[in-house]
Amino acid sequence: MVWESLGKYRDLGLLLLRLGVGLGFTYFHGWSKLVGGPERWNAVGGAARHLGIDVGHTALGFGAAFAESVGGVLIAAGLLFRPAALLLALTMVVATNSHLATGQGSPAHAFKNAWLFLGLLFVGPGRYSVDHWLLTRRSRPAGAPARMVD
Repeated sequence: MVWESLGKYRDLGLLLLRLGVGLGFTYFHGWSKLVGGPERWNAVGGAARHLGIDVGHTALGFGAAFAESVGGVLIAAGLLFRPAALLLALTMVVATNSHLATGQGSPAHAFKNAWLFLGLLFVGPGRYSVDHWLLTRRSRPAGAPARMVD
């Protein structure tokens, strides 16, 4: 009975999930990579070697750092949510592959995160998001009062 009534708080649950995962990703994974500079980006981008990509490691590493830091903030805010979720899912697939190929560290965390972001891609950010606010703002007639819609 109690469990069934929690369904009406779905959007609040998505907000909490977005804030925890998004800001956690930025803080614990992305920010140090992003500010690490070209040397760090090259090291991170080197994971692409395990996919047969032997060029552009610095650019790829910057892309991963960007996805994990800025993408995390976008996930938290619910802004450009689906593109950010897709970039993070792809980044986690590469990270999983790298862990499996090198035997360094466990692939479990990256593997779980890849599936999390893939699932979020389909679920969307929920009503308490910038994307939802922008969509409802754009879809109402000029001069009409603001109201939240599902």
